[in-house]
Amino acid sequence: MTQSGNPGGHDGAHGGVPAPRPWLRVGTTLVAIGLVGAAGFGVYRVASRGEAVRAQEPSTHETAAFYTVEGGQITVPPTSPLRAKLGIAEVADKMIQRSLTLPAVVEADPARTAKVLPSVAGRVVDLKVQLGARVAAGDVLAVIESGDLAQAFSDLEKARSALTLTKQTLDRLLVLEKTRAISVKEREQAQSDYAQAQSEFERAQNRLQAIGAPSDQKGDDRHLSMRAPVAGSVIDLQMAPGAFLNDPTAAVMTIADLSTVWVTANVPEKDTALVSKGQSVDVVFTAYPNEVFKGKVLFVSDVLDPDTRRTKVRIAFDNPDIRLKPNMFANATFLAPAQAMPAVPTSALILRGETDQVFVEVAPWVFEARPVEVAFQQGSEAIVARGVKAGERVVVKGGVLLND
Repeated sequence: MTQSGNPGGHDGAHGGVPAPRPWLRVGTTLVAIGLVGAAGFGVYRVASRGEAVRAQEPSTHETAAFYTVEGGQITVPPTSPLRAKLGIAEVADKMIQRSLTLPAVVEADPARTAKVLPSVAGRVVDLKVQLGARVAAGDVLAVIESGDLAQAFSDLEKARSALTLTKQTLDRLLVLEKTRAISVKEREQAQSDYAQAQSEFERAQNRLQAIGAPSDQKGDDRHLSMRAPVAGSVIDLQMAPGAFLNDPTAAVMTIADLSTVWVTANVPEKDTALVSKGQSVDVVFTAYPNEVFKGKVLFVSDVLDPDTRRTKVRIAFDNPDIRLKPNMFANATFLAPAQAMPAVPTSALILRGETDQVFVEVAPWVFEARPVEVAFQQGSEAIVARGVKAGERVVVKGGVLLND
């Protein structure tokens, strides 16, 4: 079945009599307007109400078909004035490098971070550092007055005294054994006492080492110096002079080596495919708006946060001058690998219902409507994910005239 299309609805009536013309009121008179040939619209002269006399007779092109539709294909005949109104161009591939910009924040590298815990319960009598200070390994962080420390020294002195006594007793019995003045059982008991005393002395020494106090410190000194386990910056502080520390499992300070830091961004679920390990990233920090830091994706989490529907992505940066500080804000731009994708002018897209479509030329002046999926738009171009491919010719101008 073949049907003809004529934009404007100016098809010929039965018997070759032109179809009724639309009327335009001008004051108290009416003006009739109609299509005259391929040149455009003809205007009838002003006449009295209810009557009009044509100023120009319509040409033979007035009733000619603009296009025909058969089997889903639209054919524009050689005599159709649409040929002068349609623009056709070839689809070309374009190298596209998509970018994704997300907010990010600076974080300390957990592998270079140490928590400082109190080894004994006690009261803070002196705090040597402040939040944000840089320390070297072994520096004194705080001084704690502790009864537990005094008890540990007392235990060490008792163990040392017992060790000395049992050693003397054993040496004496060994001499007497040679003269058969004592039994073997007495000598063996002395050896056992000495071994136990030696074990207790070692335990007391290990206890002081675990606390962090030197074993040669005076026993009446109840003050313990907390020292930095690593070099770095104090990024968290939970103690103050006069505070009492009674939980040995609660960190009172955090020291981080900031010579390397992480920049962490949260990627939305829909954009996860655009980010991968080793990918190039441009980071601009709020503190340094005119400087772009080049980096690469170090880590992409395997877990999606169920509440935010986002995936954590981290970029590592060397930070020898400590310019990048924890909790700084930044914008991270992820650059996806370049790929060739077909591009068409946005003027080629025709919206039909909720679907974008283009008119593809399947033969000279023969078109078919084809739905397309637009990946994204860049300026006046639409990048097509599927629907057309490079080398095909599409209508880029006047396609709406075919969308009947």
